[in-house]
Amino acid sequence: MHIDHLGIATDDASELAALYADLFDAPIAHEEEFDGLCVVFLEFGESYFELLEPMEKGTISRYLDNRGAGIHHVALETDDIEGALETARKHDVELIDEEPRLGAWGHDVAFLHPKSTGSVLIEFVEH
Repeated sequence: MHIDHLGIATDDASELAALYADLFDAPIAHEEEFDGLCVVFLEFGESYFELLEPMEKGTISRYLDNRGAGIHHVALETDDIEGALETARKHDVELIDEEPRLGAWGHDVAFLHPKSTGSVLIEFVEH
C-alpha cells in the first residue's frame, strides 16, 4: 500500500485548489460533483490532495461545523480492497464500510473507524 491521497475538508474547494496549485505547483488532476460534494484532486507526484467542499448537509458539512477545515482522512491505495478489509477485521478494527462502495473518481472505497486507528480516519481505495 501507499498513500493515495489526503482528504481535506474545506468551505471553498476552488479557492483552496487555486492556492495550492500556485503555492505548490500542483496541477488539478480531476474535478467532480459527487455525493453532495464538490471534489477537486490536486496531483502531488503519485499522490493527491482531495479537496472536499460540501454542497449540501452531510458528513463533510458536519465535520466542518464541529472541527473546522483541515485534514479529514488519509487514503491508502490497495490492489485488493476485500483483502485489506479482511486484514482489518482480523485485527479487530471497526469498519465504517463492511463492503466496498463507490467513491470519487469511480474508485471502490471503504473506511475504517478512527476509534480503532489512533483517531485517524483511514480510507482504503482500489483503482
